Amino acid sequence: MTGRKKSLRTELKRRLAEMSAGEIDRQSRIACEFLTQTDDFRNASTVMLFLSMPQEIDTTAVIESAWKAGKRVVVPRIDRKDRQMVAVEIHRLDHSPDPAISGLRNPTEGIETPVDQIDLIVAPGLAFDRRGNRLGRGGGYFDRFLADPRRKAAVVGFGFAFQVEDEVPTDPHDRPVDAIVTEQGVIACKKEHGGL
Repeated sequence: MTGRKKSLRTELKRRLAEMSAGEIDRQSRIACEFLTQTDDFRNASTVMLFLSMPQEIDTTAVIESAWKAGKRVVVPRIDRKDRQMVAVEIHRLDHSPDPAISGLRNPTEGIETPVDQIDLIVAPGLAFDRRGNRLGRGGGYFDRFLADPRRKAAVVGFGFAFQVEDEVPTDPHDRPVDAIVTEQGVIACKKEHGGL
């Protein structure tokens, strides 16, 4: 299983790297529009998003829409020493990449928000499938965060349409998403995972 995950990660990273900045911007804006039109987004008071890396779907438009609608926006903050991820509230977008964590934009400030106060979690991924399986970058931070028994929020995978595969390899600790949003629309995942 690990070999299949590794090869899929390599393939998806290659395809993401081949996208032009213009393509990323255009397709991201369309996907952001689909996400902001979902009931789960509209009804959420606190939304967890992620600060996009350069070769990744861009969440900027969703974050700005959330602020404009008066929502609290929280994002992941990674603690490499404890191998944990917490959600912190942000009020600006200019957080620098952290070279120690594969260039992730990791906020150094922000008030930690308990997982049970989050109404919607938007999760990044390298690949997803229609059953809600998600392939991350391999650190396991999001899976551990989503496993918190206090979590009540729906989880939406957010990426480009080509990142939706027929099947994504999984391990027992992997946490599924309830739906996937891409520039082609919203995919509600298999019934046992819920859906939007």
